[in-house]
Amino acid sequence: MRRMMAAVPAPAPEPPSAPVVEMRTEFAFELPRGYVDDAGVVHRSGVMRLATARDELVPLRDDRVRENAAYLTVVLLARVVVRIGTVTDVHAGVVENLFASDLAFLQDMYRRINSEGHTRAAVACPECGHGFSVDVAGGRLGES
Repeated sequence: MRRMMAAVPAPAPEPPSAPVVEMRTEFAFELPRGYVDDAGVVHRSGVMRLATARDELVPLRDDRVRENAAYLTVVLLARVVVRIGTVTDVHAGVVENLFASDLAFLQDMYRRINSEGHTRAAVACPECGHGFSVDVAGGRLGES
């Protein structure tokens, strides 16, 4: 009498692995004008990190923000800007001394990386109307 062996099913194929996507948490930037320190040195390149919920909540308890809601931007940027040039202690006093165009640039960058997740902006040529995108975080001259 012949014994029938039960067929062992082949192992199920492993599902295709999803590509590993590294989350980017820091973004380099180049200030339009630059931060001028007490010694007169101009610092233009820097790094901003993604904001956490704490970064957005803690400034609301700051007395300077309670007295003047516009100061929220200064305190918030001081928390998320990691470095401007060789300045690694970026505090409210540093942000207060930025030129208005640099402050506006950092505000826009903050919004882009924390709301939209990127630093690219859609733009159009003013002469021909051709649309393209640019990285507003920039980099070295000629790279943005």
